[in-house]
This record gives sequence, structure tokens and C-alpha cells, in this order.
Amino acid sequence: MNKTILVTGIILGLLAVIIGAFAAHGLKKVLGPDEINTFETGVKYQMYHALFLMILSLIPVITNGAKMTVYYTVLVGVILFSGSIYLLATNVLTNFDFKKIGFITPIGGLFLIFGWAYLAYVVLSKKL
Repeated sequence: MNKTILVTGIILGLLAVIIGAFAAHGLKKVLGPDEINTFETGVKYQMYHALFLMILSLIPVITNGAKMTVYYTVLVGVILFSGSIYLLATNVLTNFDFKKIGFITPIGGLFLIFGWAYLAYVVLSKKL
């Protein structure tokens, strides 16, 4: 499980760098400053949680069950939160109005919050 969490964190970090570079070089020509700023918010949160997962994989006092719960909630959160932000920020480039699915962003945020909160609960309830 630790290897899966670590590799997922590495892949999310790698993708955050690629997506961020794409925004900085490719999207600046077709999106306005507000959309670029919104897009970069998605990249930042993706990178923060990539690092979070990498650190999670290395914490020895947390059980695999607890790690899996945190892992899956954070992974779903990143996909929903950052993914929906990417789509909303690039809305002007498509024929589909991604604002119709904008409700996904706060749901993703709730998954991220739950992942952090559950980890805090697990650590606080441990006798270290």
C-alpha cells in the first residue's frame, strides 16, 4: 500500500508540473488572466496533495487501513477539485459549458478536507 500511495503522489506531482507548464506556455495565449489564475489554483492544490500523499506513505505509525482511507479520499478530492477547476478555467475553449458541473469543485474540496481531518483524527487518537 505504501508504494501505491507514494507512486500516486509522484505521478500527481509530475502531472502538476506538466499541467502547470502547459498553462504557463500554452494557455496564456488563449485564456485571460483570471482563467489562468483559476487554472493555477488547481495546479497548486494538486501539487500540495501530491506531496501530502508522498509523506503519508512514509509515516510508519499509521495503519494501512487508515492510509487507504486517506489515500482514496485525497485521490478522489484531487480528481474532482483540481479536475473541475481545469475544466472551468478552460471553459471558453470548448462547446460544452462546464459551469453546469461546477458543483463538483466543492465536493472535491470536501473529500480533501475529509482526508486531512481523518488523518488528524488517526494521529490524535494514537498513543505515540
